[in-house]
Amino acid sequence: QAQLIESGGGLVQAGGSLRLSCAASQRTFSRYVISWFRQVPGKEREFVASITGSSASTDYAEPVKGRFTISRDNAKNTVYLQMNSLKPEDTAVYYCAARPPGSDTDYLYWGQGTQVTVSS
Repeated sequence: QAQLIESGGGLVQAGGSLRLSCAASQRTFSRYVISWFRQVPGKEREFVASITGSSASTDYAEPVKGRFTISRDNAKNTVYLQMNSLKPEDTAVYYCAARPPGSDTDYLYWGQGTQVTVSS
């Protein structure tokens, strides 16, 4: 069973940094688009960032542009989300998800989530 496993969450003060990792269980994921989402209790899950299989293209939600950087190491089957200048409003459970290449594909795999808490 293919799966994604997130790690790297934790508690950090405002202005601090964290790096999340999303490890894929199969090399098939090297071709997949990998995205990060986040969710706060009582709110809908929101898109944070995405990266194509070749790393040729990345995309970011407006609230994180200039602060977060998504990258991947296909040799390690891992995607990273470097989060700098963290704000209390970044507090959420962060999920990674994978979908096949293409512009109109569905996310087929989701991780279990990792909690990020930013204190003021």
